[in-house]
Amino acid sequence: MNTVLHSKPPVGPEYFEFKNLKQGEFWRHVPAYKDVDERTFLDHLWQQKHSVKTPQELLQTIESLASAEFIEDARAGFAHAPMAVRVSPYAISLIDWNDPYGDPIRRQFIPVKSTFLPDHPRLVLDSLHEQADSPVPGLVHRYVDKALFLPLAVCPVYCRFCTRSYAIGPDTEEVDKVELARTPKQWQDAFTYIASRPELEDIVISGGDVYQLPPKNVELIGNALLDIPHVRRMRFATKGPAIMPMKLLTDPAWVDAIVGVVERGRLLGKDVVLHTHFNAPEEITWITEKAMKVLFERGVFVRNQSVLIRGVNDVPERMQLLVKRLSYVNVHPYYVYMHDMVKGVEDLRTTIQTAVDVEKFVRGSTAGFNSPTFVCDAPGGGGKRDVHSYEYYDRENGITVYAAPSVKPGKAFMYFDPIDRLSPDAQARWAVKEIQDRMIHEALRKAGAGDEQLVLA
Repeated sequence: MNTVLHSKPPVGPEYFEFKNLKQGEFWRHVPAYKDVDERTFLDHLWQQKHSVKTPQELLQTIESLASAEFIEDARAGFAHAPMAVRVSPYAISLIDWNDPYGDPIRRQFIPVKSTFLPDHPRLVLDSLHEQADSPVPGLVHRYVDKALFLPLAVCPVYCRFCTRSYAIGPDTEEVDKVELARTPKQWQDAFTYIASRPELEDIVISGGDVYQLPPKNVELIGNALLDIPHVRRMRFATKGPAIMPMKLLTDPAWVDAIVGVVERGRLLGKDVVLHTHFNAPEEITWITEKAMKVLFERGVFVRNQSVLIRGVNDVPERMQLLVKRLSYVNVHPYYVYMHDMVKGVEDLRTTIQTAVDVEKFVRGSTAGFNSPTFVCDAPGGGGKRDVHSYEYYDRENGITVYAAPSVKPGKAFMYFDPIDRLSPDAQARWAVKEIQDRMIHEALRKAGAGDEQLVLA
């Protein structure tokens, strides 16, 4: 009997786009950096010193690259932004200034007034209710066995869509910031609380951004947590590798501090990893590859958490490219979050249906351990839910109901699609408060929940 063999057809060269990382001294096309050599550009201290920190400084940096109309649009955008500005030269140099409106990196960091949309009527500033789950300043204890430790309120870059815009960075015209745990005394209060709760096995160290912690404080925090017997897992969270990868190449003291905590944790049988935050495939360059190799060779496991952002990565093929490119540089795609309901960035949010469709496309593109889970961090403090695990989804009116039985049993949590993505009839319904209430009540009824169970952001 003849055996029939079936081989898959060979892939075309376009399949390998994920390997085509931006090369060379690409920053020189920006006039402000045209005379900057590679050694200087790769110096993290130069990057920090030359990061733009005011709208005026940013606009002066790009004024010869963008049109006068864009400059004025951005100037007006900053006046309405909930986040302060801080953008690294690396990030600025990756923006396509021939098309700044469509560029995925510009959209994340530089607001323009022309794309602003009204906030959703059900939005509040701390949409995830982190302050309501905070037993001491700088600590969020929502899940039974996990806590989020926030030891600082500064970042190497300020993302427009930051879910912690209520606290991160300096005050803006739109938002007076809440105080986090910024001193070692406040850190000790958090350590004391963690030590008093034997169910806490998993601690995320975020902020702010651990990239901004001096090496001695990385060690202080890491070792203090490792010294607590019941703490089994730690995650240091930073966007740094995505917007300033050269720090991993030119700040050996910081890398040594992270590696030291990782290695001590391993000796104690405890898992210490780094979580980072790439959103666009364009953020991954030859510098990224070189930087991530440093961590890989030294045994630091890196996971990525993206946010699903309109115009950045909400097209299936772009998310697929991001996932493959992350895997190529030894970063494991872990989560893709629904964009939180954050003040002032409605133009960046998309729908639950979009997330379901993108995940369906990405699933099967690569190995399961390199395939991210798409989640909705349920407004009101319900925690992370698989986007497709809703109790009910009213696609017409953009209302999704989630339950979180292991986090807050007996409660219902709602996520709302951006109104401009709905039909004209649905948009008209959202314009009337009484109709909003009826739609929400009906969604709860169909989800099998009552008004008394609802936790609104």
